Amino acid sequence: MNDASGRQGSPSNVRHLADAIRKVRLAEAERADVVAELRDTERARLEMLADELRGVFAEVPEDDDQFIAQIDSGSQPRFWIDMTSFVAMARDRRSYRFVKDTRLGRTVILETADLDAMADCVMHYVAERIIERDRALEGDWLLRRAAQQDAPPRRERRSLSRPAVEETSARAPSTAHGGWIAAAFLAGILVGVVALLAYAWVHVGG
Repeated sequence: MNDASGRQGSPSNVRHLADAIRKVRLAEAERADVVAELRDTERARLEMLADELRGVFAEVPEDDDQFIAQIDSGSQPRFWIDMTSFVAMARDRRSYRFVKDTRLGRTVILETADLDAMADCVMHYVAERIIERDRALEGDWLLRRAAQQDAPPRRERRSLSRPAVEETSARAPSTAHGGWIAAAFLAGILVGVVALLAYAWVHVGG
């Protein structure tokens, strides 16, 4: 009995909720520190890649605004190249993963731990996008040029319409003048016929 009562009253068997809460908070803090440290490590690696590509993006034409070239501050840092592609760290926290979103889904362009290899891959991607944009602009220009060549110029239409108007205006007075002459000729004939009938009536009837 004495042994049992002694074990029940020993401090080692006492459970306190406050101690459990303190232990849980310490564990969460340690995990948060680990996550923050990993996030800082990923961001540092991405900043190294951004530094390697700083000169590449500086040579992009000023009128080409399709590139972002910025690192976001989310839970998983990403180095955005444009609206559909970015570089993030792989699960091993050491390899770079170049990802692009397409109509068929997300595609991994390259995954490597070599900083130089990833920088070269991104540089070639930027060059391809610039060429695609130039081709699209050139195609639009050719379509507009072809449409302008198919349609007659405005100045030629005006030059063609003015002589037609002048010719119509010139024909109108001549036509009217000829009508008056014909009417006068017919009136003269009618007057002559009436005069002959009147003369014959006076002399023959008399």
